[in-house]
Amino acid sequence: MESETRVLNILPETFSKRIAICADDFGMAAGIDEGILALARLGRLSAVSCLTPGSALRQHSAALAQLPVDIGLHLNFTESLGADQFHLPLARLIAACYARRLPPLLVASSIRTQFDAFEANFGCPPAFIDGHQHVHQLPVIRELLLESIGQRYPGQVIWLRSTQTVRNSSVARADALKARLIARLGARAMRRLTTAAGWPMNRHLLGVYRFSASCEEYRNLLQAWLADADNGDLLMCHPALSSPVGDPIGRQRTREFAVLSDDRFPTWIDANGLTVSRLLSV
Repeated sequence: MESETRVLNILPETFSKRIAICADDFGMAAGIDEGILALARLGRLSAVSCLTPGSALRQHSAALAQLPVDIGLHLNFTESLGADQFHLPLARLIAACYARRLPPLLVASSIRTQFDAFEANFGCPPAFIDGHQHVHQLPVIRELLLESIGQRYPGQVIWLRSTQTVRNSSVARADALKARLIARLGARAMRRLTTAAGWPMNRHLLGVYRFSASCEEYRNLLQAWLADADNGDLLMCHPALSSPVGDPIGRQRTREFAVLSDDRFPTWIDANGLTVSRLLSV
């Protein structure tokens, strides 16, 4: 996988650069699932990340499984989602992880339960694993996650999400700062551990912003991310066809959907010399 990426990077600039586009939070609510399914059918996505405790997952998992996208586990430790699952508000979770005060047995049990639920819905292991609010890269969680993957899926190729940012971002300073702060919470350590274990990762993560943008502003952000994108990068998004009740970023989800479903989207991809590809191809 690494050798393929190196070969692609020495090809001429006219060569199409392959990136993955992943929609997060599938299973959280019907409006989110419907938006993601619609975008996947349009070919705008190559990966979908699922919240297994989500109330809508069972209803829509069969429809998702029929589409040409990689399906992954969106590891959750910050949302209750109506399930009896250990979770904490993000700030408290980060503090507990860095203080090494998170109960390892409870964390391991939650990871195992989420793997069980994924397999129950899709009948196979996840193609990749990332984290809701990037929790997969935090201390304690990341070590137990990698240990669990090694024990449960030996010999299988499973991607993990890197939050590493591009060096010279074209987005606004505040959005670029948020991306760097997320990366500093664990990107370097996560890549070191994942590489040592032999699992692939995306090169850079695009799509981080303050979840405060009009359709026009999000369109400009998308254009900047596409301009920054290179071989092996991943662009995350959080679209929805309708805004879930009580979701703090619900309105932003519908704006993302409006931009990502725009008829001009293929032109934007082509203009930046990109191809939206499955993870095994990036």
